[in-house]
Amino acid sequence: MVLNELAQGLRPMAEGVEWFAGLSEDDRRKVLQALVLFCGQARACEDDVPESIARSGIRPTHTPAVMLTKWRFGMAGLPAYELTKSFRLLVALFSIADTRRRRLHCADGCNHEWHWSVEPPVVRRTGQVLDA
Repeated sequence: MVLNELAQGLRPMAEGVEWFAGLSEDDRRKVLQALVLFCGQARACEDDVPESIARSGIRPTHTPAVMLTKWRFGMAGLPAYELTKSFRLLVALFSIADTRRRRLHCADGCNHEWHWSVEPPVVRRTGQVLDA
């Protein structure tokens, strides 16, 4: 839920980073693995990388950014001090890809739970509020 809210701009990144920092190191690594999966499901592509780096606020020379530039996603295996940078970068990539997918493939409604999980159930399929 938190990751979807971050990707959809419903939760500020600072709050997401604070949430992420409060997790155990093992859980932070699991979150990064989930983000990689979400990026794949949202159809992230290499063309999204420069914008992801810019949005994340990390430098293009930081290890996670260099890895993503080479289309490598093993960020969960990086040292602990690189995990927050990886988180910011993957949330940005997920946001870009998911926004595109929503616009191109889900504009008329969809069954992707992550697209409606932050909205009331009556909004789920059409994007419109229905009578309950």
